[in-house]
This record gives sequence, C-alpha cells and structure tokens, in this order.
Amino acid sequence: MRVLITGGAGYIGSGLAPLLLGAGHKVRVLDRLVYGGESLLGVWANPNFEFVHGDVREAGKRKEAVADCDAVVHLAAVVGDPACAREPELAKAVNLEASLALIEESRRAGVQRFVFASTCSNYGKMSDPTSFVNEESELRPVSLYAETKVAVEKTLLEGGTDDKWIPTPLRFATVFGASPRMRFDLTVNEFTMEMITKKHLVVFGEQFWRPYVHVFDAARGIALVLSSPGEKVGGRVFNVGSTDQNLQKQQIVELIKPLVPDAKIEFVHKAEDPRDYRVSFDRILNELGYRTTRSVVDGILEVAKMVRTGAISNLADSRYRN
Repeated sequence: MRVLITGGAGYIGSGLAPLLLGAGHKVRVLDRLVYGGESLLGVWANPNFEFVHGDVREAGKRKEAVADCDAVVHLAAVVGDPACAREPELAKAVNLEASLALIEESRRAGVQRFVFASTCSNYGKMSDPTSFVNEESELRPVSLYAETKVAVEKTLLEGGTDDKWIPTPLRFATVFGASPRMRFDLTVNEFTMEMITKKHLVVFGEQFWRPYVHVFDAARGIALVLSSPGEKVGGRVFNVGSTDQNLQKQQIVELIKPLVPDAKIEFVHKAEDPRDYRVSFDRILNELGYRTTRSVVDGILEVAKMVRTGAISNLADSRYRN
C-alpha cells in the first residue's frame, strides 16, 4: 500500500515510518516539522519514502498528501491535555476541524483505510475504580484533548464502512520509551530522566491508574490494523496496549528506584483526579492477536541508558516536550 502518515515526524510516526517501509509499503509523511525533521533522516534516502512539508490544516496540503494513497494513518495533533489547555483554539483547529476535513478529503480521494490515533483518555474517570473499562464502556472525556478525539471517533464510526472505506479508531495507552523524535514530557520517560539527573521527583496523585504502551508497540498496533482483513477492523475501535501494564504512578516510581536508590521522592496526594482509569486490551489481543513486546521496565532501562550515556546532551531542550 501507499500509506500517508500525518504527523509522521512525531513521537509515534517516526518509528512507524521505518516499520511500514520495512514491511514493503510506500510511505508518505505530511508534517510541519515544528520539532524538526531529524527524526526522519533514517528513512530519507529510501526510494519508497516521500515527504510533504505542510500543515494538516491547509486544504491544499491535505489534497496533495492523500493523492493516490491506499491508507491514511492520522497522527497529527496537538497532543496531550496540557498542550491543548494551553492553546485551546489551536487544539480545536488541528485536532477536530482539520481531522474532520482530512476524513472528507480521504474519502473523496478514494482512500480505503483510515486509522485514527485516539486515546484512552477518552474514558476519563472510571465510575468504578476497581473495574477495567473496555471499548464498549462509557466515554467520559474531562479534557479538551479527549473531547476532540471523541468527536472525531464519532464522525468516523457514524460514516459507515464497506470494502471501499475501512475506518479504525485506535485508543492508545500512555506512550513511553525511546523514539527517533524523543519526548521527556511523558510520565515514564519524565520520571526516569528526573530521578537520574536531579535525584529528586515530585509526584502528584500517586495512586491514580493509567495504562502504558511502548512507542514501538504503538507503531506495531497500527501496522497490524493496516494488514488485518477489512471485515475485522472496519468500523471497530481497539484499545492499544496490554492489560498487565496498567500502573499507578507510585508503582512506576518503584520500578525506577533500583536504578537510582538515593533519589528523593515527594508524593503530593490528590484526593481527586479527573483521569483515573484501568483499561482492558482483550479485544485487540483476542480479535487481532496483538501482544506487546516491551514493558514499562524495558522503557525505563532505555531512557536510563539514553540519559546516562549522554546520547541526548540537552535534556531540557523544548524540542523534547510537546
């Protein structure tokens, strides 16, 4: 297939592009390179790789990017609750309006498969904190980021599906681990980096639950959906992660501690957190045979090695944060 990845220079996309190229696909990336394009240099010389420098909000660039594509993987977004809260109008324009326009443009262009990067944040706060939510659970978004994702999912799923249009929203767990476009503002990566470099970490709401997935496994989930029969994935939502990687923040700290036993940890207790959820990933396991290959511990070791060897020298650089 010829696959368009919007936001392909980002944290997940920069790992997805080489994965799809290695599987024999042609890959086109649309990205405005707000964090630079170095993450794509590893695939730049591949004859099956194309790059379109532009913004998903631009109608002309959307049309250019989707032309002759068999599939679209829509990753481009203002990612995360803090970034969306900081620039709400930009978040709405990119995450909602541009996403809906891309869906329309893709259908007009004859794109068959459309994979949408959504989030487990859509589940918000569980009504029963002792249970696990799944794809059929009520969506209770408590942030602008999640609200935009829920709205795009709804449009995708209401549009129907047939052999010419196969839309699939993927709700990703919180991502972690090493990527060509590295991020240190994600929980596992941030905790590891700060405990090693500062020997001090302040943790807010240590008791609240989140699911986690390695960035490479997130890319593998997308590749698996693209290669799965249309009747299995068309109009279906899949959580992407592993049920055994639901963790509390305090548990993540305990996993890092053996590497930095002298780090000082301050827990700032919060009685309420609008996002508190444990997620079941049984559907993608049972229906598509998806299994993760890397655990939170693996991600911690990757980031620790990266920090301690000086592989990235300026850890405070804004390019490593959204």
